[in-house]
Amino acid sequence: MKSLLILGAGGFGHMIQETAYLLGYENAVFLDDAVKDKDVVGKCCDYKNFLEEYDTAVAALGDNNMRLYWTEKLMEAGYQVPALIHPSAVVSPSAEIGNGSFVMQRAVVNTHTVVEHGVLVNSGAVIDHDSHICSGAHVGLGSVVKANCTIGSREKVEAGEVIFSTRRKIDGVDNRNLEDAIYAFGFGNRCSYVKPFGAGHINETYAVYIPGEDGDELSYVLQRVNSNVFKDPAGVMENIFGVTEYLRNEIRQEGGNPDRETLSYIKTKSGCNYFEDGEGEPWRCYNFIPDSVCYQLVEEPEQFYQSGSSFGHFLKQLGNYPASRLHETIPDFHNTVKRFEAFQVALKRDLKNRAVTCKPEIRFVLDREADCGVLVTKQEDGRLPLRVTHNDTKLNNILFDAKTGKGLCIIDLDTIMPGLAANDFGDSIRFGAATAAEDERNLDLMHFDLNLYELYVKGYLEETKDVLTEEEIKSLPWGARLMTLECGIRFLTDYLQGDTYFKTEYPEHNLVRARTQFRLVDEMEQNFDKMQEIIQKYTK
Repeated sequence: MKSLLILGAGGFGHMIQETAYLLGYENAVFLDDAVKDKDVVGKCCDYKNFLEEYDTAVAALGDNNMRLYWTEKLMEAGYQVPALIHPSAVVSPSAEIGNGSFVMQRAVVNTHTVVEHGVLVNSGAVIDHDSHICSGAHVGLGSVVKANCTIGSREKVEAGEVIFSTRRKIDGVDNRNLEDAIYAFGFGNRCSYVKPFGAGHINETYAVYIPGEDGDELSYVLQRVNSNVFKDPAGVMENIFGVTEYLRNEIRQEGGNPDRETLSYIKTKSGCNYFEDGEGEPWRCYNFIPDSVCYQLVEEPEQFYQSGSSFGHFLKQLGNYPASRLHETIPDFHNTVKRFEAFQVALKRDLKNRAVTCKPEIRFVLDREADCGVLVTKQEDGRLPLRVTHNDTKLNNILFDAKTGKGLCIIDLDTIMPGLAANDFGDSIRFGAATAAEDERNLDLMHFDLNLYELYVKGYLEETKDVLTEEEIKSLPWGARLMTLECGIRFLTDYLQGDTYFKTEYPEHNLVRARTQFRLVDEMEQNFDKMQEIIQKYTK
């Protein structure tokens, strides 16, 4: 016979007796120090004497201290002390219910919640997911314990009370906006620590570490997007989600690994593409790709070949993605004519009285006004088609496989927009075929490396020569010249305006950057015939 010994014959004890019968027990009797009843077979202190007759027992006592005390005494004595869950209660299969705990009528215990031993979850109570109810606690009638809460040992949640989660301290979190973002994406109760990550000029970026089997693991990348630059965060994130989800299907069809070969962006807990903090600034998050590396400069020639192949393949994969579906989140981003016009305005205003410090650089730009319209005019008259372009194709926007050294994944997708293939090609050359960093003070170290240019052309055209039109292929050398000129113009414009766009580390930083770009432009102009010949060599 399936029998149960119940310590406590009060009203709660009789509720447990009824529950026991509903669960299939054939006999349920009491021990109680005060109540006299036909089902009371002894006093609580007699509990050891009934071990042979009743090997299963629970402590149905309303007082938290007494219930926990007697639950532990029964376990020590060798009784089986089961959790009793009323048939009308809803308990997730992933929830853990400890010995001697009770889940009463129509109570709900949700996913991954832990209820320790000797707990009473009373009728109609709701405990949401990932909460922890410590030993001897009482969750009262109709109360709500929200997700990620902890109720301490022997504590009581009063009837009808709502308990909200309290945030834990996370190492590396030094401001409320960062903390809010971590919780918005659901990492607050798992995150070990965060720290600054990457070397970008525009956004604030953080590495998010989560406990793993072998210790804390870099699992996510969290970014606060610069709304001064990206004024349409909803459009930016709609572009990113659309392109990355499309790429996942393309990669699967190619037999690749979509979890490593494209970024996987994460929605907030409320299902949004991004989170907006208390200052109105947008945050977004994506999975970190392990066993990958990023290079700030070309360290081995093979890396630049892989860069050309990667960005060429990226353009090819998105060949059937409708560019018209993309938001132009930064209007005229690579419209070199408009960049020249913005430079003229900044020069005229000279807000910081800096024009006197950069006269040679100003003259360099003014002498090339006619060049600025070469690609824009061809695009406007239809000779160059708009494609899905990355618009920031620097070497450090590619992840390389740490084991094979091959290009793995294109990152930093903020500027995905309709654009020209020549612009993406040119921005890669501007950055990767340079012999020094773009903020190198010593211009004697900065040169245009024609050999690196050829390596990139080879990798890029191996992927795209059957996709690009003849006119697009011819435009590629101009892309290199004009993207480098345009970038220099942007650095110089920002310098004249007082450094409002690019992050700077010292007052002349943007001017130093402009000078390196103009040195590259000058050398590209001197080698332009050779640049065109190399393009022809790899299209035969």
